[in-house]
Amino acid sequence: MAELVRYLIIVCICSVFTAPGLINAAPQGFLEGQLKIISGRPVALDDENPSKPIDGKPAAAGADYSNYPLVVLSQGERKQVARITADAQGHYRAALPPGAYILDAEGRVRRRLHVRAQPFTIVPNETVHVDITIDTGFAAERSAPQE
Repeated sequence: MAELVRYLIIVCICSVFTAPGLINAAPQGFLEGQLKIISGRPVALDDENPSKPIDGKPAAAGADYSNYPLVVLSQGERKQVARITADAQGHYRAALPPGAYILDAEGRVRRRLHVRAQPFTIVPNETVHVDITIDTGFAAERSAPQE
């Protein structure tokens, strides 16, 4: 019987120290969406050989979403809160604490990407859907060799 009382006392003491942290922890919400990568530069393909463009330049490859990470910024201070990488189909999902945020592309100034940052708000236990499009046409034009 004395062991049972001692066990209950230990459980009560542990509960006193851990309960306030659990009570103050607000449930998270979720951000999900679709990353779309486009290029403003048209590519003309040869009808007989679809992998070979007519002008002899390489055809545009499929988007490698891992090369275009997204960042979640706090709306007020614009500090980075999270970094997200989309899966092979361009889908992304992240758990975030409630609050107001901005979804943007990482390194867009350095790489000359055109992206419209998307503001959004996370509410506890809910999912917000935010799609974002990155236009790489500006970066491709800058890196293309001059003829």
